[in-house]
Amino acid sequence: MWALPAAARAYIACAALAAALCAVPVIRDGSAVPWKAAAFLAGVCLTCARLPRCPLLVPVLLAGAFLLPPAAAGLVAVPGALAGRVGRRPVWVRRLWHAAQFSLAAAAASAVFGRLTGGAPRAITAAGFPGALLPALAAALVFALVVTLLDGGALVTAEGRSPRTAWRGPLPGALVPPLLNGPTALTMAVLWHSPYGPPSALLVLLPMSVSAWVLDRCRRERAAHQATVRALVQAVDLKDHYTRGHSERVGRASVLIARELGIHGERLEALRFAGILHDVGKLGVPTRLLRKDGPLTPEERRVIELHPEYGHEMVRGIGFLDEARAAILHHHERLDGSGYPYGLTGCQIPEFARVVAVADAFDAMTSTRSYSRARPVPTALDELRRCAGSQFDPRMVSALSQALDRHGWHPAAAPEPPEPPAPVSRNVPLDHCSVTIAADGRPARQGGHA
Repeated sequence: MWALPAAARAYIACAALAAALCAVPVIRDGSAVPWKAAAFLAGVCLTCARLPRCPLLVPVLLAGAFLLPPAAAGLVAVPGALAGRVGRRPVWVRRLWHAAQFSLAAAAASAVFGRLTGGAPRAITAAGFPGALLPALAAALVFALVVTLLDGGALVTAEGRSPRTAWRGPLPGALVPPLLNGPTALTMAVLWHSPYGPPSALLVLLPMSVSAWVLDRCRRERAAHQATVRALVQAVDLKDHYTRGHSERVGRASVLIARELGIHGERLEALRFAGILHDVGKLGVPTRLLRKDGPLTPEERRVIELHPEYGHEMVRGIGFLDEARAAILHHHERLDGSGYPYGLTGCQIPEFARVVAVADAFDAMTSTRSYSRARPVPTALDELRRCAGSQFDPRMVSALSQALDRHGWHPAAAPEPPEPPAPVSRNVPLDHCSVTIAADGRPARQGGHA
């Protein structure tokens, strides 16, 4: 504890003292406390606190707040908090802090619920459920606010954050959980006084635990997807440092276009992945070609033009990419059939590939590279419009233009080598524009390289 700042030590001590003072009525008038109910709920809280990622602690504490007077409701939280899992040191200081925090929150919720329902006795029946619902929601909201406010104070005293940053972000999010936890805990309280007794109240926790397990699995799967994509993008960035950051920007631009087209949900996420991973096939291209500063030979151009097929093969086994694989393979196709690798025309080109082609060309023209300076956004849009119908899908170009009018574009500057070579015009097939972007920023009618 002594490793903490003095202000944090004083703050935790004050919270613990306040929680202890809230428990004084239990000592003074212990005979009026339903000790069996308090001990049962404390045991359930202790079990929940020992389980990894268990979301049931708050509903149980709120059920205690609805069933017990404030002093006893505050004590229910103590055993679980003192024995709960803590991921960071100092362990016992954090446990003491959590005990004080949850004890104060539960006592405050119990006091609010008691005042709004007329006080003891707290035997809530099924008939009284509708009338107790609003008090339960108010008590759950008070619980969440107390926890959030106390957490913000800990951040201010322990980490030196400003009060504005400590509370501004968490407070809006604290308003959502009470909508779920309040009715759940109230249902537990009603079942508690049913003919089946306290064990039946625990049945309410079963569907919550299953739902929480499913959501946790979904979050883990999504995190694994994000980690896979990040690893592939970092590998490309390390190999071709001239285009570092390009993949992320193409992903952003692809999402802007997709939203204008009405693409949402999982398809929008898949399209973002397609934009981010469109150049993953460069991992199969020799580094010397990607970093070559002079013009490329026809043979070298043919090697680089294989990167869409390399990329498609690399991600073939990654199931969650779905439609993104087609975009990775076909984002260099052109409507007039002059693209690669298969020379597809018009609607033969998958929709995602047509979106990524426009996003890729736009970022290539608006980013500074070793062989070209960034063009202004209006100039890049004019060039895309000029090529619409022959190279790019006009719908995608129009969607990008509308999205930029609405949201603007603020790309991060792409890294450059410390000593760039003399200006040269690349004749590598640009990720898409039918123009070469020379180092002086003037377009020439040839191929280019992104």
